[in-house]
Amino acid sequence: MRFLFSIAAIAVATMLPGMAAYAGVQPLLTPAQLDAVRDDASVRIIDIRPAADYSASHIPGAVSAPYSQWRGPANSPGQLLPVEKFTALARSLGLSANTHAIVVSSGANATDFGGSARVYWTLKYLGMSNLSILNGGVKAWVDAGLPQDQAVPVVQPSQYKPTLNKNLVALKNDVLAQVDNPSVRLVDARPAKFFEGQAKAPTAKVPGTIRNAVNLAHDSWFKPGTSIFVSQEEARKIASERFSEPAEETISFCNTGHWASTDWFALSEVVGQPNVRLYPASLAEWTQSEKALPMDNTPGRGEQILDTLKSLLGSKS
Repeated sequence: MRFLFSIAAIAVATMLPGMAAYAGVQPLLTPAQLDAVRDDASVRIIDIRPAADYSASHIPGAVSAPYSQWRGPANSPGQLLPVEKFTALARSLGLSANTHAIVVSSGANATDFGGSARVYWTLKYLGMSNLSILNGGVKAWVDAGLPQDQAVPVVQPSQYKPTLNKNLVALKNDVLAQVDNPSVRLVDARPAKFFEGQAKAPTAKVPGTIRNAVNLAHDSWFKPGTSIFVSQEEARKIASERFSEPAEETISFCNTGHWASTDWFALSEVVGQPNVRLYPASLAEWTQSEKALPMDNTPGRGEQILDTLKSLLGSKS
């Protein structure tokens, strides 16, 4: 049975990549589409690159909000910041409920896209609805021969009051409650070697994945070797080939909620699948829990010790 899409997914088909002309607010914008609206008073271009990169040159009118400002502590970068901090950040950028916020990253590679997706998700979590990502980031903008400058816009702080969209979030206990629920699909967005327990991130206490999860690597959604997101038609094909049956709910996770944001964006915003949530703290939190939580693909203790020794000794065997 092919992957089933909601009526909403069909409706947004005309609002996604591949359109020749700008059609208003849509999840992905080409450089030409952004260029056509960047002077609109309702548009706020949010450059999430490091401050030094922004200072060197940026899209005219863009404001700087480095990705690090949207992230949690070093031991669990995906952890949600207090709402007060997100609110202060949104206000400093002059955002309002009517702002069309367009998130821009460097466009270096598929991993880089995860930053844009995470910020997009965060703004949607805060209650904003007019959101886009520049497909291909600054690299695509430059490759298109479009202008850059070094001028820093004067931003009038807003009084934005978030209305939290908690349906977008799956916290640790939410995930734990659904681990053995066949109606809920847990999607691990990491590369296969992480999913299979052959590698782990520094923030993860043990290798492996959450029990009953399936793997859909974050870079599946991009044209090979680029940070250019595929068309909606291609994205729907990827989803249908990976998942032959629909899920009542999907929870995306990874190591720190970065790669998982890409899978969330792809399935929710591009494919149009309903009830997709992000586990923001992901395996950094899951594996650091005082009580061991259910895992699959976790190597035995002896194998873990051997892998650690190999790493310390620099073994390539």
